[in-house]
Amino acid sequence: MNNPNKTPYATADRIIEYLGQSKRFDGRGLEDFRDIEIETDVSKNAEGSVRVKMGKTEVLVGVKMSVGTPYADSPKSGNLMVTAELLPLSSPRFENGPPRFPAIELGRVTDRIIRESKFVDFEKLCIEEGEKVWTVFVDIYSLNHDGNLFDAAAIGAVIALKNAKIPGYDPKTEKVLYEEHTTKGLPLSKDVPISITYYKIGDHLIVDPTLEEEDISEARVTIGMLGDNISSMQKGNEAGIAVEDMKKIINGAEKIISKVHKKIEKYLK
Repeated sequence: MNNPNKTPYATADRIIEYLGQSKRFDGRGLEDFRDIEIETDVSKNAEGSVRVKMGKTEVLVGVKMSVGTPYADSPKSGNLMVTAELLPLSSPRFENGPPRFPAIELGRVTDRIIRESKFVDFEKLCIEEGEKVWTVFVDIYSLNHDGNLFDAAAIGAVIALKNAKIPGYDPKTEKVLYEEHTTKGLPLSKDVPISITYYKIGDHLIVDPTLEEEDISEARVTIGMLGDNISSMQKGNEAGIAVEDMKKIINGAEKIISKVHKKIEKYLK
């Protein structure tokens, strides 16, 4: 590989050799997550915010709300907008400027996990049918990139939404009173969506890769689950995934998501 930012062949060969023994450089099994650290309320200007650290991967997710008009085809429903910004401070691979495909994809995959799970009851965000609804903005920022931004961002988005408080609103002046947050949370389902991204390296399937592992992966699949049900699925990278591998992914996802949920459940209450 000529790109100095990519994993060199020698290291790639060692990673594959270890995977063949069901081992990884950091001692984890193929379906083990790194330690997850959560810090909530990290921004006083956001309606909800969280910092998620998985190993050395770190993201900040904030929730902001504003009042706007609903879409014409859903006059009684609030809006959702998810964006991601991959900051240069988090990796030399990222540059300032308009969002490139990796940032756009990260935002869209996170959006799909939230939206398709019906986690947010958008009809309860309607203020005046056809005229005014709450718009929920979920902003994702990478602070350090060491692999698996997808699952870190999804965990952060769900916790930030769960902890968000709706700001005050004066219907007479039609102004949002950001300095007067209510104690009312967002209308959310009891169950929360959790995502797991499987990465395929040669004949092996792993979760929560380090950056070195992610670099040599050929394909990935992000599965979002709400309870026992798969609510979303997104494939990434160019290589295909065999039917047998997809069966392994689907069969293994529920067990791994349950483990991840236990790691973060105290932040979801």
